[in-house]
Amino acid sequence: MPAIEVAWEYQIDNKGSSTVLAKGDDAMEWRIDDAAVSYPEAVALMEARVLAIREGRADEMVWLVEHPPLYTAGTSARPEDLLDPERFPVFQSGRGGQYTYHGPGQRVAYVMLDLKARGGDVRRFVHDLEDWVIRALARFAVKGERREGRVGIWVARGGGREDKIAAIGVRVRRWVSYHGIALNVDPDLSHFEGIVPCGIRAHGVTSLWDLGHTPTMEEVDSALIGAFDEVFVTNL
Repeated sequence: MPAIEVAWEYQIDNKGSSTVLAKGDDAMEWRIDDAAVSYPEAVALMEARVLAIREGRADEMVWLVEHPPLYTAGTSARPEDLLDPERFPVFQSGRGGQYTYHGPGQRVAYVMLDLKARGGDVRRFVHDLEDWVIRALARFAVKGERREGRVGIWVARGGGREDKIAAIGVRVRRWVSYHGIALNVDPDLSHFEGIVPCGIRAHGVTSLWDLGHTPTMEEVDSALIGAFDEVFVTNL
């Protein structure tokens, strides 16, 4: 795996199991939780933060978490795509998309941005999320790609095989985004067998470790933070 170089220009504030990074003079907060966060807790925090951002009481935030094993259903989820409803807890998420899995070894990034201040283009925001993941993966010499008609980021495995390495699902409330991306670092890939991930039966899932790259979660966080600036700061 190539060495990763990230210029950390953040003020670090450790709060229990969370690390809050405030970058320079930018109105952006990064929060990284070390302990697994329950899904209801995550949704409650996101909704409170979205309201505060909308009312001008809080800065934009990206929150990096892991969850205990669970499935979430997006607004387009089909009941037949939940193959094993007893395997893990299932939560209605309110985000776009279908069923997805969250669990240990997967880095979930919840992205709470003021899209109105960033041009008011939701399609561009989703495109930028995709670009963000692609750039972060490139730091590990992994080529992530978009696919027409298939949400998420995909990796070609050869012989016509393509596997999803990252899921994307967002919700926008009065021009403030929440939910975000889920990047497979080293999850138990068998846990995806309880659903049809994102409603796509013809393709599988993969992870950085499954592809032979073995970064720590801290290294993945560094890649995400660095790539975020390349996409979202440049596009302000």
